[in-house]
Amino acid sequence: MTGVDLKGDAYERLLNKGASDTKTGAGQYFTPRPLIDAMVDVMRPGPEDTVTDPACGTGGFLIAATPTSANTTWAPCRWTSGRRTTRAARSGATMSLTAVGGRAAVVLPDNVLFEGGAGEKVRRKLLDEFDLHTILRLPTGIFYAGGVKANVLFFDKKAPRADGKPHTSETWVYDFRTGQHFTLKQRPLTRAHLDDFVAAYRSGEPPSSRVESEDENGPFKKFTYDELLARDKVNLDITWMKAPALDDADSGLPPEVIAEEIVRDLQSALNEFTAIARSLGSDVDVPEAQVE
Repeated sequence: MTGVDLKGDAYERLLNKGASDTKTGAGQYFTPRPLIDAMVDVMRPGPEDTVTDPACGTGGFLIAATPTSANTTWAPCRWTSGRRTTRAARSGATMSLTAVGGRAAVVLPDNVLFEGGAGEKVRRKLLDEFDLHTILRLPTGIFYAGGVKANVLFFDKKAPRADGKPHTSETWVYDFRTGQHFTLKQRPLTRAHLDDFVAAYRSGEPPSSRVESEDENGPFKKFTYDELLARDKVNLDITWMKAPALDDADSGLPPEVIAEEIVRDLQSALNEFTAIARSLGSDVDVPEAQVE
């Protein structure tokens, strides 16, 4: 049954069954299948690419990266896999594993984009030694663990420049979080929800061909290297869109969805403050809220 993610399907069913047990943190980094498909669609791995997933898990990315459709004419990709890493270390590991000329797409929690210390060093290195061309801000409610806020970072590794200038000239940020409401059961994420991002990414074309959203409150915006470096601690957790009011009559969201969104936002805020406290040396242990 080539191309069928049997392990991923089995694990996802287990996560569904035990979704209410958030104390275990199960599924916190289990990437939703629609997001995997969208990432593969914009990365477009080819027959000469070696696909590497340092946080292999069930191998869902590796399977999705292998062509399975009947009209595919090129040979399957080759791949290797490694052990799971965590937080900023995961980004650093991927940066180290990426060969010159290679491309990467990494799912990372929010705190990696704003925490100081090692996190800031990783961000500076990412901007200087790699071309961080795209950041996709993910919505809440799509991961099995409660309160998870994450992003997808897309970057290329290039040989050092003779003039010593950074490889990142501008970074495009797509905000797929503000104003978005998803739940695992009532409004699950689908691949169609990511169609606009995939279209805006313009895979196979240079980033210079991209177009910012016409509306100032639109989801796609670019930032120059100097603008990013001028931010406090090179904070890449960038927001500009205004969230619609929860009582907006046009939202059409049922009360239970709004209530769950509020709980997830509070849980996410608690997770972020916990991460900050731990980075300052505190051995804080905060139990996660149970959201069914």
